[in-house]
Amino acid sequence: MVASQQKVTYSEISPSEFFYRNRDLAGFSNPSRALYTSVRELVENSLDACEQFSILPEVTVKIELAPEGTKAGEQVAYVLTVKDNGPGIEAKHLPNAFGRVFYGSKYKLKQSRGMFGMGGTMAILYAQITTNRPVTISSCFDGKTNHVLDMLIDIQENKPVILKHDTTTADGTGTSVQLTLMGDYFRAGQKIQDYFKQTALVTPYANINLVDPDTNVISYKRGTTTIPPPPGETLPHPYGIDVEALRRLIKQTNEPTLVKFMTSNFHRVGEKTAQKFLAFAGFEGVRKPKTFGNEDFVKFVNSLPQFEEFLPPDASCLSPLGEEIMQAGIMKELAPEFVAMCVRPPSAYSGYPFIVEVGLAYGGSLIEPGIKLLRFANRIPLLYDEGNDVAYRIINEEIDWKRYKIPQDAPIAIITHVCSTKVPFKTVGKEYLADRPELERELKNGTREVLRKLAVFVSRKGSMEFQKKRMNIYGKYLPLIAKFSTELSGRRKPPEYKRLLGSDVAIEPGSESDNAISEETAKEVTDALAKDQAAAAKSKKKVVGEEGEKIAQQSLEEFGDSS
Repeated sequence: MVASQQKVTYSEISPSEFFYRNRDLAGFSNPSRALYTSVRELVENSLDACEQFSILPEVTVKIELAPEGTKAGEQVAYVLTVKDNGPGIEAKHLPNAFGRVFYGSKYKLKQSRGMFGMGGTMAILYAQITTNRPVTISSCFDGKTNHVLDMLIDIQENKPVILKHDTTTADGTGTSVQLTLMGDYFRAGQKIQDYFKQTALVTPYANINLVDPDTNVISYKRGTTTIPPPPGETLPHPYGIDVEALRRLIKQTNEPTLVKFMTSNFHRVGEKTAQKFLAFAGFEGVRKPKTFGNEDFVKFVNSLPQFEEFLPPDASCLSPLGEEIMQAGIMKELAPEFVAMCVRPPSAYSGYPFIVEVGLAYGGSLIEPGIKLLRFANRIPLLYDEGNDVAYRIINEEIDWKRYKIPQDAPIAIITHVCSTKVPFKTVGKEYLADRPELERELKNGTREVLRKLAVFVSRKGSMEFQKKRMNIYGKYLPLIAKFSTELSGRRKPPEYKRLLGSDVAIEPGSESDNAISEETAKEVTDALAKDQAAAAKSKKKVVGEEGEKIAQQSLEEFGDSS
């Protein structure tokens, strides 16, 4: 039989079916990572909802063994519950928000933790295919009525199947999700705790509580009540437009001319800029957008990156942490000896604005020796695939650590945060960032700036330790010198040496005042010794005992070295 005579069957699958077959793409590759990813996705949904309405987050996560005690090898059935005090979800959207892949409120051009509208639904989908237990969702939107749903997902049809819908009285807004899934907390536990610790660092305005399977309660208390302003929605920038995006915009628009179309649909494009571009691209400004054909779409899009007069994207739609909040989180979770911050100016890649923030924590009892990199994107801790991240390559390959004169075993934590309307993740699992040249440049410059600040601190600290060591020498030998000087001069009362050992005013190491005091102190000591030696020669008295003479000579030598 020839190939043309063979019968070929064609079919389509739903988005739920696709991710059911390829759940590794979304971070559900094994039981331990699936448990971690489920926790992360649901917590991020809670934090996003609270921050969007400027609500100080109260998030409680509980992981407990399932009552039925189901086991499959090293996998164990767990009941995962995530509860928040966010704005809640309207009852009409509640089933689809959790029961339909690619359905949500995040398909807008604005900064948010979620980007694909599938994280929470994928957690529910994974729970269903491993335990076949329905998910229980409870949400209150109006502060009065709580809607409670028990439901499953029809994977082939990509739609929710509601098994039960009840209502109860509520005393506030918020959402709770409870699902039963197979996982491996023994291996995932450390990653989950690291995730919460780093989340507490980057969201110090949140109260987060974790209850583990052994009923241990780990609380991360709020360290500040300052919350970043919610990010705003923005229009697409001309440099980020492709043919399909242009086709959709023109299909939806009601503007009568191309000039009006560009000013109302593109970011930072005014009437004059639109007219200049259309003349550059060979289009008439009064032409109707609906008259575009296939060749017009391609010609228009190809001309966009060649026109150099478009203004760069405005970062006012972004919501960076800022130095105050970032420093509060670092101090709360790492308690370092020294903190340095750098918020880079807004930049853009492919028409998408972004801001890079870099923090550095040095010393303290919580940071281990060596360089530790903590990566964040849109306030998401990135814990996996560190070696593939652009920040890792910069820290380990691009930065010349020797020029900053920082010891290799110094306890340092470098915190990088990238916020953008479209973070350049390399995978759906959102674990590491791509090597965009613009992003690499900003990360490198931010890291260099905080390292320069650390180098200054370490230098001053070394100077302070040297001064302290020198004063310790003075403190050790001045009493002996005073004693022998008194004996040599034949005086009854020893000289006033105590005032040479310190000052009531704190002096910055390495400053002019510090150098002046050091020189003055050395001069006073030298003058006092010379005077006493002259008096001793005049009276021709001798130091009693060879041991005293040895100590006096040693003291003079050390004073000479220190001065």
